[in-house]
Amino acid sequence: MSWESAPAEAMIARWRPKAALLAKPLTFMNLSGHAVGDLLRFFKIEREQLLVVVDEVQLELGRLRIRPSGSAGGHNGLKSLIAQFGTDAFPRLRIGVGRGDSRRDLADHVLSKFEPDERPVVEDAVGRAADAVDVFVSEGIGPVMNRFNRKEDSQKEDGN
Repeated sequence: MSWESAPAEAMIARWRPKAALLAKPLTFMNLSGHAVGDLLRFFKIEREQLLVVVDEVQLELGRLRIRPSGSAGGHNGLKSLIAQFGTDAFPRLRIGVGRGDSRRDLADHVLSKFEPDERPVVEDAVGRAADAVDVFVSEGIGPVMNRFNRKEDSQKEDGN
């Protein structure tokens, strides 16, 4: 898989030929709705077929939460998408990054590298998130929610 220019302010990669398109907006996060909206219109993709993957400071490090809709919860990227679509009805996968040190600016926390002792948890979460995306593409939002929203999944997925 390789990244290529997109007909929007984004990079795209084909994944699972003809079954899925990965997109990475090149805009600032708080403007990412423009790039995503352009891609949906260009490729004639319905919002329900979209899975937005974001970091989430409100979730403990490594925890996954998948929902078919919902508020932005303070996340500027989700705010941009909701403003672009005029609705919060689109699937999203939040990956917990925690709030970090309370003495540190939150923006600095989400833009910084993970500490060495956090890396195994992050690597595990990224692997589980990739598995969740795979389930979303092949089976839809219901099965992915059933498999990956459980609390124990922040430690490991049991495969059921």
